[in-house]
Amino acid sequence: MKFEGSTFIVTGGASGLGESTARALHGAGANVVIADLNVEQGEKLAGELGARAAFNRTNVADEADAKAAVDLAVARFGGLQGLVNCAGIGNAGKVLGKDGPQPLADFSLSIQINLVGTFNMIRLAAEAMSKGEAQADGERGVIVNTASVAAYEGQVGQAAYAASKGGIVSMTLPVARELSRFGIRVVTIAPGLFITPMMRALPPEVQKSLGENTPFPQRLGEPDEFAKLVLAIVDNVMLNGETIRLDGAVRLAAR
Repeated sequence: MKFEGSTFIVTGGASGLGESTARALHGAGANVVIADLNVEQGEKLAGELGARAAFNRTNVADEADAKAAVDLAVARFGGLQGLVNCAGIGNAGKVLGKDGPQPLADFSLSIQINLVGTFNMIRLAAEAMSKGEAQADGERGVIVNTASVAAYEGQVGQAAYAASKGGIVSMTLPVARELSRFGIRVVTIAPGLFITPMMRALPPEVQKSLGENTPFPQRLGEPDEFAKLVLAIVDNVMLNGETIRLDGAVRLAAR
């Protein structure tokens, strides 16, 4: 997929992994729609990037919001060629804690935002992509999702989070197979321990300790390193139907 002249929606694009991805795609020559609930940060970033960027306030699990983001991309830039799903939450809780069973609403919230929200954006973006003109190899679009290494090694307290991210991993191949007839690729990234707004809220000594759990390099991942992998996926048409761990060989312990 070429960058120049192509349009990408980045959910969660106002901060963290999404912001770095939006900046990287824009820097490579693409048009970018930043889809996020944070209006202040989203509008600020779109304004900074300029004419080839736009912002849409988006709850990814809401059908109308997701459709509005897709419609904005098509109306403003003439079509849609890419979607990068970075929006998500990381709430934690034990299935059976000292206060009793985990509230069902907490589990449902993780599934609704992380998994249902990802699927909601995929289905609506794919429709718009399918109507575009094919590029080299008949390619019309590329979708990059964000899972987590917790999909494979969820820790105590991560049942909801791991389930939501595991669902993203599991649907990657069947969705890629289905959308192949339209020339649309689907790839998922499973990041390890990365510097995100949630991670930055932890004390520096905790961040350092977590980073040292990674075999090499012994540090937390940088958002720019996630964005570089997104660019590589977009650029390489043979990457399809796969989940790529981006984790420095870390394997999460039980706790």
